[in-house]
Amino acid sequence: MNLLVTGAAGFIGSHYVRTLLAGDAPDAPRVTVLDKLTYAGTLGNLPTGHPRLDFVHGDITDAGLVDKLMSGTDQVVHFAAESHVDRSIEGAGEFVRTNVLGTQTLLDAALRHGVGPFVHVSTDEVYGSVETGSCTEDHPLAPSSPYSASKASSDLLALAHHHTHGLDVRITRCSNNYGPRQFPEKVIPLFVTRLLEGRTVPPYGDGRHVRDWLHVDDHCRGVDLVRTHGRPGEVYNIGGGTELSNRDLTGLLLEACGAGWDRVAYVADRKGHDLRYSVDWSKARDELGYRPRRDFTTGLAETVAWYRDNRHWWEPPRRSDAR
Repeated sequence: MNLLVTGAAGFIGSHYVRTLLAGDAPDAPRVTVLDKLTYAGTLGNLPTGHPRLDFVHGDITDAGLVDKLMSGTDQVVHFAAESHVDRSIEGAGEFVRTNVLGTQTLLDAALRHGVGPFVHVSTDEVYGSVETGSCTEDHPLAPSSPYSASKASSDLLALAHHHTHGLDVRITRCSNNYGPRQFPEKVIPLFVTRLLEGRTVPPYGDGRHVRDWLHVDDHCRGVDLVRTHGRPGEVYNIGGGTELSNRDLTGLLLEACGAGWDRVAYVADRKGHDLRYSVDWSKARDELGYRPRRDFTTGLAETVAWYRDNRHWWEPPRRSDAR
């Protein structure tokens, strides 16, 4: 079986591919990675010389290339996306191009070649801010940022290809991921690397914003459960089960790095900053047997240790201190 994985030189996609290639079952898929190698992706995230891995450097909006790859593909897992909210606020064009037009290009090619399942990896941010409770998969979409709006658009395009054409599309919506190899613009690696360098960390506003934290191991396991056992045309939330305010998270990171609150310098809040995200992942639990396995305390300690022990990985790419 031939599996096309987009965006797999980045944080989550590369972890997913490494997990797939670690197995040696007779039905283990052959994996083709399609990645543009933007600032957040690097070939160093992928194993070298693996007999079941092919890498193609290219853009998901390149219709000719996508069509060629899709002609030899059985299934797709689509991670490729522009994903940093701050960058989308500065300029939404690339987010619309990659997240919306790129997804459309992939869906159209998958339809032409009869490919499926097509797993589209999305985000809990499409639901917008939630005051109380948790969002089920049928919660109205209310994206707040250009990033989340582009992801909601791509979700709807994917579902439209299922409802109109019968394409076997399955959507996952995950909470905030953390773990090794995450580019140091997202909050955990940004704060950890700055603390390891002896610098201050910049929480937004008053630090009350709440997120649910999901280890990349659990996310990738959830994605593969959806690929192998999910239902066509369905959406599955994948959560981590650890909700923390940014202030509480900052305290844990300070402790893990042996630093004090004198290393914290609050900054003006982000435009349109959603206060809280929370997803109900009982559907994935009940249908697919999904449950997060990684304890947050252990997972965070291991993540901090990875950045401490792998400065060669993150010091050269420190091309930006963007949030």
